[in-house]
Amino acid sequence: MKKTTKKWSERFSEPTSEIVKRYTASVNFDQRLAMFDIEGSLAHAAMLKKQKVISANDLKLITKGLNQIKKEIISQKFKWSIDLEDVHLNIEKRLTQIVGEPGEKIHTGRSRNDQVATDMRLYLREVVDQTIVQIKTLQKATLNLAEKHIMTIMPGMTHLQIAQPVSFAHHLHAYYEMLERDKSRFQDARKRINVLPLGAAALAGTSYPIDRKFVAKLLKFDEVMENSIDAVSDRDFLIEFNSNASLLMTHLSRWSEELIMWSSPFFEFIEISDSFCTGSSIMPQKKNPDVPELVRGKTGRVNGHLVSLLTLMKAQPLAYNKDNQEDKEPIFDVADTISDTLNIFAEMVSKLTIFPKNMEAAALKGYSTATDLADYLVKKGMTFRAAHGVVAKAVKFAIDQKSDLSELKLKDLQKFSKLIEKDVFNCLTLKGSIESRKHIGGTSFNAVKAGLKKARAKLSK
Repeated sequence: MKKTTKKWSERFSEPTSEIVKRYTASVNFDQRLAMFDIEGSLAHAAMLKKQKVISANDLKLITKGLNQIKKEIISQKFKWSIDLEDVHLNIEKRLTQIVGEPGEKIHTGRSRNDQVATDMRLYLREVVDQTIVQIKTLQKATLNLAEKHIMTIMPGMTHLQIAQPVSFAHHLHAYYEMLERDKSRFQDARKRINVLPLGAAALAGTSYPIDRKFVAKLLKFDEVMENSIDAVSDRDFLIEFNSNASLLMTHLSRWSEELIMWSSPFFEFIEISDSFCTGSSIMPQKKNPDVPELVRGKTGRVNGHLVSLLTLMKAQPLAYNKDNQEDKEPIFDVADTISDTLNIFAEMVSKLTIFPKNMEAAALKGYSTATDLADYLVKKGMTFRAAHGVVAKAVKFAIDQKSDLSELKLKDLQKFSKLIEKDVFNCLTLKGSIESRKHIGGTSFNAVKAGLKKARAKLSK
């Protein structure tokens, strides 16, 4: 096993082996944090100068050097080295090459432990802000579609069996509300993300006269973390983000499942645009709903990362441990996955073709107004349990007659209860059933319209 000398510590009498270098290095993936690392270093350097730990000239040179490194990274001229282990040491080494001795002062009063915690919070803050915007975009696409289909009737289902008729807009509004809670969870999590760990150093703070609140102000953090050990050792903010992402993906996965079903020839409620589908290598007639299928699949991956992070943290003693290096790849993948998914889902929803006649025809198949008949009998004075039994017998009769409840003759319905009169047919139609539910959150067309209007107003704030 070949061994080479590692220059970052004089403590060791043996050089680090090549295989260990590869095993422990994170620069291949944490270089994604480079701009956030530089942002944190600029603020840290400004604070050191303010506190007279470094000179004004040191700050000037450090700032110049870090800005040059920015340009090198953007232009892809920066040379990353596995020998330098991670993004932090790579940037610090290059800074020293550019400006000399002042570059060696940048790490005064800090550790890579609080440095990486800061980088991850800066990174995740940006991701969360982007995610919130993307959720809003999908919500807009959802509302745009819903507002066109307030009067479109479809079967509402439980247990994947036809239950009661609803407006298609009402069904879409349900997903809007799920997304609203998803958005709220990310907004709430941002408060806990936006707290500064820098200044905790390795775990015990630093003896230098640092001003953490000054750094927090420069980096636009709301406050500083109150305990130095907690600041460097916990990754609960990453786990919370992943948890929120898992819930978001779960909602999109449920919606995807319905899009897949609805686009099948057994439903024919919708057609997914060709641009979101693929064909078969052997069956020329096929149009496969690849995008919603992949949303389902990627949900499993995001959920898997959540388990990974929870497992990563569950047995770590305080304070920092190398285990925490393993937090980045899952989080980066989760961030990329939800970003791509939200973008593509919004476009897919906006390009759906809807078949209202097929939806309404399906709503007629499963005796979806049976509950309305039971409610009718209750309003006439019958107990609900008794009404439930009467309607069950009426449905059985209708099945034998191969007719819908609304198609039965009055005299046939009256065989089951003398309380049934001519006005019963007002509640046995699909529209009659829908219109009877006029309360907030109900399925009446006016209630749905009001719900969408409220959602639109909230979204525009």
